[in-house]
Amino acid sequence: MLLWTALGLALSLRLALARSGVERGPSASAPQGDLLFLLDSSASVSHYEFSRVREFVGQLVAPMPLGPGALRASLVHVSSQPYTEFPFGHHSSGKAVQDSIRIAAQRMGDTNTGLALAYAKEQLFDEAAGAQPGVPKVLVWVTDGGSSDPIGPPMQELKDMGVTVFIVSTGRGNLLELLAAASAPAKKHLHFVDVDDLHIIVQELRDSILEAMQTQQLRACEVKSHSFRLAWPPLLTADSGYYVLELLPRTRLGARRRQHLLGNATDWTWAGLDPDTEYDVALVPESNVHLLSPQHLRVRTRPTKAPPAAFSAPAVPEEAGPARIVISHARPRSLRVSWAPTLSASVALGYHVQFGPLRGETVQRVEVPAGHNSTTLQGLAPGTAYLVTVTAAFRSGRESALSAKACTPEGPGPRPLQRATQAQGP
Repeated sequence: MLLWTALGLALSLRLALARSGVERGPSASAPQGDLLFLLDSSASVSHYEFSRVREFVGQLVAPMPLGPGALRASLVHVSSQPYTEFPFGHHSSGKAVQDSIRIAAQRMGDTNTGLALAYAKEQLFDEAAGAQPGVPKVLVWVTDGGSSDPIGPPMQELKDMGVTVFIVSTGRGNLLELLAAASAPAKKHLHFVDVDDLHIIVQELRDSILEAMQTQQLRACEVKSHSFRLAWPPLLTADSGYYVLELLPRTRLGARRRQHLLGNATDWTWAGLDPDTEYDVALVPESNVHLLSPQHLRVRTRPTKAPPAAFSAPAVPEEAGPARIVISHARPRSLRVSWAPTLSASVALGYHVQFGPLRGETVQRVEVPAGHNSTTLQGLAPGTAYLVTVTAAFRSGRESALSAKACTPEGPGPRPLQRATQAQGP
C-alpha cells in the first residue's frame, strides 16, 4: 500500500510540474557544444540596426536547448576593445540567455573584429581558458561587413581549433574576405541579408547551427606543420569499448599509421608529420555494447615558414583595392557603380564587377579596363537588393575587393537580362 501511495504521489507531482510550466532540463539526446555570438557593436552600426540584430539573435536562440548538459551560449561585442556580455556557462536556461541578449547595450567605438576574434580564441574557446573539451564549437558573427583590422589570421586560428564559422552580413564589406572567413561551403555558412529581413533566415540558420552541433564530432585543431590534434565527443567509456585511429597521407599510400585508444579517450595528437600535406583520418569506435559508425576527416598540415633572410628586401607597397563604392542613377532595371581608384603604388591592370541579387544564387561579371572607375549595370530586376563587388586585379596576380549593397526601385515587370554596358571614363 505504501509503495502504491508513493508511486501515486510521484506521478501527481510530475503532472503538477508539467502543468505549471516548470522548465525542464535538456533531454539526453540534446546537442552539446559552445555557441558564441560575435556582434558588431561599433559606431559603424546605427542604434536601429543594432536593435534589429539583437532581436534577431534572441529569435535564433529561443527554441534552442540551452543549459547544463546541452548548449552553452556566449555573447561578445566588437568595438575598440572586445567586451563579453556573458561567458559560456553563465546562464543555465534559454530564457536567461534571451533576457541577457535583450538588455545588451551597444558599445560604439571602432570595428576591431580581428582583435575580438583573437580574444574569443584565447579567453573563450581555448581549453586552457576553461572551454569544454571534446564538444563542438560554433561562432556566429553578425556584421555590417567591415572591419578596422585584419580578420584573416585570427579567423583561421579559430578554424584550426575546430570552430565552425557562420557569418551574417547586412550587405556591405569585402565579399572575398567574408567568403574566406566563413566555413565551407559558403552557401550554407555565409548569409547576406538586409537588417530588416533578418527574420527570413532565422529558421535556416538555426537548423544549420544545430546540425553543426550534432554532426561536428571528429575534428582537427592545433594544426601545425608537423602535427595536429584530433578531438571528439565521448562516444564510449573505458569499459564499453576502445577506439582505433588511422592516419594515411594522400601522397604516400603505403605509410599508414594506426593507434589504439581506451574508450574514455577524447583526443589524440599525431606528430612527426610532413608539412603542407593532406592526411585522411579515420576514428573507428569498437564496442560490443554500442553500434557506432566510423568517422572520417581530411586534414592538411601547415607549410613550413621560410627562414628570415640575412638582409631584408625593401617593403613592397600593399596592393589595395577600391577604397569606396558609390551607387547612383538607380533605375528599376539599371544602376551606376563608381569607385575610388586604388590607393596603392601598384597600378591595377583592371577591374571586374560582380553583381547578383542578395536572395539568389546567380552572379554576373563585367570587366572594366584600367583607367576607368565606373560602369552601368543593366538587365536588373525592379525592387531588388543586389550585392555588388568591385575587384582590382594587379600584375602580381593578387586581387583586392570591396562590396556594397545596391537596391533598384520598384517599376514595371522584369525584362530579359541584358549584358552590362562597357565601362565609361572617370
